[in-house]
Amino acid sequence: METLKSIWTRIRKPAPQSEAQVRGRSFAILFCVSVVTALGNTGMQSVLPAIGRQIGIPDPMVAAIFSLSALLWAISSPIWAKASDRRGRKPLILLGMAGFAFSMILCGVVVSAGVRHLATPTVIFIFFLLARAQFGLFGAAANPATQAYVAERTTRDERTQWMSTLAGAFGLGTIVGPLIATLFVLPIVGLAGPMFAFAIMAMAMLMVVARWLPEKAKPPQAKTKTDPKIPAAPRVKPPPLWRDRRLTPFLLYGFLVASCQTALGQTLGFLIIDKVKLSPIQALDYIRMAMMMGAIAGLLAQWGLIRMFRMSPRHLLRWGVALAAAGNLLVAFAPDYWNVVIAYTLSSLGFSFARPGFTAGASLTVDLDDQARAAGAIAAVNGVNVVFAPLFVKLYEVVHPAPFLLCAAILIGLLIYAFSNSVLRRAGEGPTSEDEASISILEKNEESGSA
Repeated sequence: METLKSIWTRIRKPAPQSEAQVRGRSFAILFCVSVVTALGNTGMQSVLPAIGRQIGIPDPMVAAIFSLSALLWAISSPIWAKASDRRGRKPLILLGMAGFAFSMILCGVVVSAGVRHLATPTVIFIFFLLARAQFGLFGAAANPATQAYVAERTTRDERTQWMSTLAGAFGLGTIVGPLIATLFVLPIVGLAGPMFAFAIMAMAMLMVVARWLPEKAKPPQAKTKTDPKIPAAPRVKPPPLWRDRRLTPFLLYGFLVASCQTALGQTLGFLIIDKVKLSPIQALDYIRMAMMMGAIAGLLAQWGLIRMFRMSPRHLLRWGVALAAAGNLLVAFAPDYWNVVIAYTLSSLGFSFARPGFTAGASLTVDLDDQARAAGAIAAVNGVNVVFAPLFVKLYEVVHPAPFLLCAAILIGLLIYAFSNSVLRRAGEGPTSEDEASISILEKNEESGSA
């Protein structure tokens, strides 16, 4: 029988694993990180309309709670991406999860004070805004580091599928988040309960990443063959993001797609409350059902259809905005709750094609040593769009179908752009990257480090 000392030694020093096993475990951990982040964000979003109306915060101001966080996310994401090049991906993922947990705890405290009317709605709104802003400032560190970690360990042929799998993690979180959020609305903590629960989950994942995510080497730099007699030329500094012709079409496309998805998501709760004509608390189950159906459609796209039909980024860019535009048109004229659910599901299917399309397309456009830079840019456009959410909610208050018709028009324009722009037409195409050798070296270093 093994002694306790030998068992402890086996836990501390597990048996050597193959390269495939190390990579599979790493990607599984990052998948769970993405799931937990999506759980918290969509879970909070599902209860936010009820929180706002119970506290007495006007609807546009409820949507604005995410605005400062989104702005800070857009500013800090490229900075954190550069830091991950210097410090490594794992430390930035840890920082991002810590920022997420800290923000959720603060939001829970503020909501607890708000529902007990310990301060005026304006004061609660300001503190809620600042509490959520911690996620935009520090939580933004995890996203570009995670994307760069995956990109460095996949070949060109694998990358679209792995990026869609990672996006599917957000879809899974979107299903489970609204589903379990209401379960944590408990007698003592009330509507603040989900935020405290998601903070605990984030802290658990923080410990998992710290203990089991391997990173034994610095991010690899692209290798080029040079004559040893000739001094190596310095690497040309890439142009600013807004002038980098490889990335700007993807950034523009991604910003507008994310803006439309945010507009639909932020107005959905208010639309459903108005359709079912129930109190905000009673309407939570209806909101949860609609968000869950949309997330199931997203998982079907990202885990099933993309792999089944081996869809390239070029196809995803086109099909995504076409289906999302059709869904927004149907939402605009939906006569009742169930028609809203069907339309939202169709739109979610489209967004779940489009987002992996521009994420993987941007990653495949740049070399290995520019992956963090591309990931930071994509994370920035995925965040900054939330700043405009209050405008869409205000537009909804004026004319209910208006935000959905505006989104449909934008998405139809993007469909034309995906066919006409030369970079988007070739998304995912190109010769095999010369960085494959660097990927192999990095994984072998980590395999030996985990042995």
